[in-house]
Amino acid sequence: MTRTELDVTHEYSSSQDVILEVRDVDVTFDMDRGTSRVLDGVSFDVHRDEMLGIVGESGSGKSMFASALLHAVVDPGQVSGEIIYHPPDGEPVDVLSLTETQLEKFRWEEISMVFQGAMSSFNPTMKIREHFEETIRAHGKDLEERMAHGRQLLADLYLDPDRVLDSYPHELSGGMKQRTLIALSLILEPKVLVMDEPTAALDLLMQRSIMSLLGSLQEEYDLTVVFITHDLPLVAGLADRLAVMYAFEFVEYGPSEELIRDAAHPYTRALLKSVPSVDATLEDMHPIEGESPDPVEAPRGCSYHPRCPLATEECKQSDPEYHDVTSERGAACFHWERASDEIEYALGVDPDSTVNSSSVSESTEETVVSLDDVDVHFEQSGLIDELFGKESVVRAVNDVSIDLRENEVVALVGESGCGKTTLGKTAIGLQEPTGGTVSYRGQDIWEAKAGNGDYEFDDIRRALQIVHQDPGSSLNSSRTVRASLSAPLKRWRPDLSPSDRETVIYNLLERVGMKPPEDYAARFPHQLSGGEQQRVVLVRALLMSPDLILADEAVSALDVSLRVEMMDMMLDLQEMFDTSYLFISHDFSNARYLTEKSDGRIGIMYLGNLVEIGPAQEIIHDPKHPYTKVLRWATPPLDPDEAKEANATDPPIREIDIPDPTDPPSGCPFQTRCPEAREVCTQEAPELKDTEGASRVACFREDEHHEYWESEPLESETVSLETETADD
Repeated sequence: MTRTELDVTHEYSSSQDVILEVRDVDVTFDMDRGTSRVLDGVSFDVHRDEMLGIVGESGSGKSMFASALLHAVVDPGQVSGEIIYHPPDGEPVDVLSLTETQLEKFRWEEISMVFQGAMSSFNPTMKIREHFEETIRAHGKDLEERMAHGRQLLADLYLDPDRVLDSYPHELSGGMKQRTLIALSLILEPKVLVMDEPTAALDLLMQRSIMSLLGSLQEEYDLTVVFITHDLPLVAGLADRLAVMYAFEFVEYGPSEELIRDAAHPYTRALLKSVPSVDATLEDMHPIEGESPDPVEAPRGCSYHPRCPLATEECKQSDPEYHDVTSERGAACFHWERASDEIEYALGVDPDSTVNSSSVSESTEETVVSLDDVDVHFEQSGLIDELFGKESVVRAVNDVSIDLRENEVVALVGESGCGKTTLGKTAIGLQEPTGGTVSYRGQDIWEAKAGNGDYEFDDIRRALQIVHQDPGSSLNSSRTVRASLSAPLKRWRPDLSPSDRETVIYNLLERVGMKPPEDYAARFPHQLSGGEQQRVVLVRALLMSPDLILADEAVSALDVSLRVEMMDMMLDLQEMFDTSYLFISHDFSNARYLTEKSDGRIGIMYLGNLVEIGPAQEIIHDPKHPYTKVLRWATPPLDPDEAKEANATDPPIREIDIPDPTDPPSGCPFQTRCPEAREVCTQEAPELKDTEGASRVACFREDEHHEYWESEPLESETVSLETETADD
């Protein structure tokens, strides 16, 4: 299944515009059951000084393409074909023919790579300065000159060079480590930067900030950037071109805006429909039916035909070559001209479809869990602190009050470390508060544990369940699916016979799309995909007939194309079991989909404080709190016009990095980063109060009579994502 060289490169008359040529590249692994082909005859050109975004589902071959560019495919993988690098000066380089010694020089000085896991890229026993110096010395470069360049790179990435260079990796936050890794990868001024899911583990704001900074760095240092991601909206607004991978080959490529507005390949159009977004209508989001092909047993003909609604007999028998959509766009599809008419998608929200959320009536459903003035503080003290009599307290949750009602979905959104998970675990009785009360149907949970009250603690724990982010770690690896699902039924439904339990399990497995259920029930966790594992964990929680489920980042580990399907299934099961969800997420798009579709609420947390809560539509389309506005800005839109507008504006924030939770700011917790902050914000913390709409907000700006309006403004400057010179 190869694409002809002419199909990809016909519009370029010479290689002067091309920095990397990839020709008929295969990557294979020999396995017991056959040859796994994870790149299949790929031919593609990377243009000089462009930002190329490579997107596709997990397992499509994106990371293997990145590794192949540096001839860094791990053993026992075999790479064949041709990869030619064209330096600005000098002769072309055949990358696959370089020796190990030549590759060591090539990989840092010509092409550098930033991996997804920043922590695993650093030696934990070495300070950051040592990492920089070791790299410079290994390549025989001038230490003083290169370190000066490194300090400038760190400053360009909004880091304090002195603090970072004198720190160990564990002393930096995830966002700081990722930015430091980008600076290290650029220390020798490579011409190409390959980035493999570099922001996947980061918060929304940090993702967006790094992407914007990357655009500035690209221009500042004349970089060619190959950015690999499964998150299409993240890269769509910044990439010059997009290339879509499916089943180990490129199926469509072209200028970013053109491709997003009117994708030609059925898979690209289906992918655009499946991505949770804040600017697309809910009715337009649908999961892609079927599964990605097995690299050992790829289908004959077009690799997408088993999932494609346009597939014909020709698609099943023959592999399509690229067809010219325009002079700069190509799509490997026989029926690309029909795709736009038969597979529709929309990028923006119809303004008429949004309702005035102030008219939304208050729910009359009974409260399941009530949190009143809840505090959760953790004391942290190490040996040094103990010697000097010091103690540090992490204020994970501060004075939070919230009611969770029957059959409701509430999503908590905020950056890592803001207290979302701690609050969630406190709500379901897994974490005892240090202040305030948590009640289940009017009964204090911790009083019940002490043997007081109307409800048994065991009954409360059964009614309050959790679904973890990593389903694999919450399933017993030595138990089959049947055994894992039988356990809660044996305890809570002793009246069921073994055959009755089996019937219940099979019915639920079939309900969540795991067919045939007998086959899936006999499997072990390692024999399931991530999405299948998540289904099993959710079913296990529902078998308790709970009143409330804490879904802690329950879809963030799934492929982006599976998230809508998983959230739809959660809502279907909610209706079936009459349960409520407390959904934890750092992704505004996921929170919006789940809550807006269920008429639920979104709560915004910052440094342990609930700063805004209200109906999903109001929070998304008319945010009140400055921090909510920051998160909304950080959520990348799919619509190219909105993306351009967002990218043209600096983030509405004064500092990128979140304060140390052991030393929170005085007054309003957001005042150190808030562009609207005034002197009174440093002295007094606002309370959560009603607004003219249906939401509640902790911000003085919502009270037109507050002394805030007479108070002196703090710095008005927001973070600028334009790089500055050392003289500046």
